[in-house]
Amino acid sequence: MALEMRVLQPDEWDVWYDQLELAFGGVPESPQERKLYASLTEAERSLGVWDGGTCVGSAGAFTFRLSVPGGTLVPAAGVTMVGVSPTHRRRGVLTSLMRRQLDDVRAAGEPVAVLTASDPAIYGRFGYGTAAYSLAVDVDTSRVRLDAPPGTDAVRLRLADPEEALADCERVYAALVPGRPGMPARQPGWERQALLDVPAMRAGGSPLKCVVAEGPDGAVAGYARYRVTPEWDLSGSQGRVDVFDLDALDPAAYAALWRYLFGIDLTWTVRANRRPVDDPVLHLVSDVRRSRPRFRDSLHLRLVDLPAALEARTYGAPLDVVLEVEDAFCPWNAGRWRLTADAKGGARCARSGDPAELALSVRELGSAYLGGVTLASLGAAGRVREPRPGALAAASRAFAGDVAPWLPHGF
Repeated sequence: MALEMRVLQPDEWDVWYDQLELAFGGVPESPQERKLYASLTEAERSLGVWDGGTCVGSAGAFTFRLSVPGGTLVPAAGVTMVGVSPTHRRRGVLTSLMRRQLDDVRAAGEPVAVLTASDPAIYGRFGYGTAAYSLAVDVDTSRVRLDAPPGTDAVRLRLADPEEALADCERVYAALVPGRPGMPARQPGWERQALLDVPAMRAGGSPLKCVVAEGPDGAVAGYARYRVTPEWDLSGSQGRVDVFDLDALDPAAYAALWRYLFGIDLTWTVRANRRPVDDPVLHLVSDVRRSRPRFRDSLHLRLVDLPAALEARTYGAPLDVVLEVEDAFCPWNAGRWRLTADAKGGARCARSGDPAELALSVRELGSAYLGGVTLASLGAAGRVREPRPGALAAASRAFAGDVAPWLPHGF
């Protein structure tokens, strides 16, 4: 029987999601998690591959608006829920899903697609490049102090019910989005993801907690969501604080929140994952080494409409360069493009018959797009060629951003 690909029907969601869980090892999620993701799933953007009455492959997309350099929110497809049943691997199911999905993204007028990868090697062949990394720290608070800036003592902290504080936290988050490439503006319903707190997720820790920072005027200037895991041995307490979200509008509120987390009684480690790689906490701690910083890939990005994507962002320096782009999977992007940007940040990208000055694949453009991966570093790795000497350095300066791109949550 031939395999059939079709758009998900609302009454097929449970079977479709069961297949996804099977593809990721078969461990069922909690009813609360399934309920949340069922509510967030956009059925009209979700694809299933069926073998008779059995779902054997899936791919979905969320409708996002993604912050890019310059603060613009660009329409983006948040690729998600991609999986193939172990019985149907190496039969072209994933390739057919990626082909249909990117065609649909293009038809929807979204210049870029983004995803988080369970296996990064898979998506490079479909033109996705690693555009953002995330930082993790495990701070030994028994040996690391935090040097807070002036004004920190004026910040008032209060514990709040995570649900009751949600609106204030979301206002802080929304204010930060334009200033940090890679952050998605929260669509309705996505604010619920941060509040998922089922016992199975706690691993012996406390229920989710929230602390809110208020400035001298009483306005909420930041928040942190965290969990405390008590641990004991013969020497005494060995508790840990796990930080899930920490956002603030100014340095004083930011430092006050970290100082609070460092000082929680009976804990000696503060662990935070999925932080920006240029997180200011690295400059507040007295000993970076004992904070054990490490990083990994986070957001993978693909240019779907190359000229629209390159025109949507601003550039850090004037630029005039002819790019020769390779894109076998989305051939409408392939060829030569002249990209020009002026000192005011406006950009223009159009087809060109002029000689190429830089040559690269769409994957490298995706990596450099948010400003966190430099074209110069890609060139040093042999992934960008420079037919015109000097073109690489100029383009690298223009593409680079002032702050590292960051994806604060998964999807």
